[in-house]
Amino acid sequence: MDNNIWTEKYRPENFSEVLGQEEIVKRIQNLTKSVNIPHLLFAGPAGTGKSSLALVIVKELFGKNWKENYLELNASDSRGIDVIRQEVKNFARTKSLGNVPFKVIFLDEADALTREAQQALRRTMENFTSTCRFILSCNYSSKIIDPIQSRCAIFRFKLLERKDIFKKIKEIAEKENLSISEEALIALYEASEGDCRRAINLLQATASISPNITENLVNTIVSSAKPADIKIVLDYALSGDFIKAKEKLLDIMLKESISGQDVIKAIQKEIWSLPIEDSLKVKLVEKTGEIEFRMVEGSDEFIQLEALLASFVLAGQGKA
Repeated sequence: MDNNIWTEKYRPENFSEVLGQEEIVKRIQNLTKSVNIPHLLFAGPAGTGKSSLALVIVKELFGKNWKENYLELNASDSRGIDVIRQEVKNFARTKSLGNVPFKVIFLDEADALTREAQQALRRTMENFTSTCRFILSCNYSSKIIDPIQSRCAIFRFKLLERKDIFKKIKEIAEKENLSISEEALIALYEASEGDCRRAINLLQATASISPNITENLVNTIVSSAKPADIKIVLDYALSGDFIKAKEKLLDIMLKESISGQDVIKAIQKEIWSLPIEDSLKVKLVEKTGEIEFRMVEGSDEFIQLEALLASFVLAGQGKA
């Protein structure tokens, strides 16, 4: 295994390699062919291909000269108005090299820009449209001011599905000579929650230990509660044995160094496989959400989780 960061090494090189965003890719491809792209706003969760697609667009437009015609800035590092007035404006006002009549500026995490910086960006986008196109990437488009949104074609990215994550992981495993079990693939997908970057990083971290990727190895790296252990806790609680449920939960959290919020997420996933009425499952999910909110607000993790186990005990007795 080499020491390169796999998320960079296995970035898509063309439109066909961008996974899980077929409709967006099709529309972008048509715009790129016409060599007349508008300002673009990519919104969606992390690890869904926003930065990769921006890079593919630039490479398709400029070919070998893409580096001279492309400026990438992470707005969360340079949040203020100065970076827009100086760095962005200086790049935008110069003519592009080659046949394409404009350059491209990619602003990653644009929702981290201050409102003043966004107002300055709005004017820059107006003044330099003839020589520059902007691609903005953000997690939440609602944090981008309306005047900028109205100047952009907005594309909303979705979390990747299981088949897309599996395809990418299998492709990397083959190129890196790794053997990976079906259970390990599922564990990687569940840990990534549709974030392809996270899935690849987890695969690389796991491969640094062994080229034989197993579910246990993935769970060790992820440091999350194993579903089988959480199921034991919930089975104890539903059978009415609160003491054993509490002891087992404490054992899991201390031995595996798992946070209360990670335990809550594991419990929420496990609820749906419990042998109880659907109406009870709904009530327990609601209770789980309430406990999670209290923990986020600063309540003691162990006390809140014990309160949640008490709800499962009552559910098992039909009193929830």
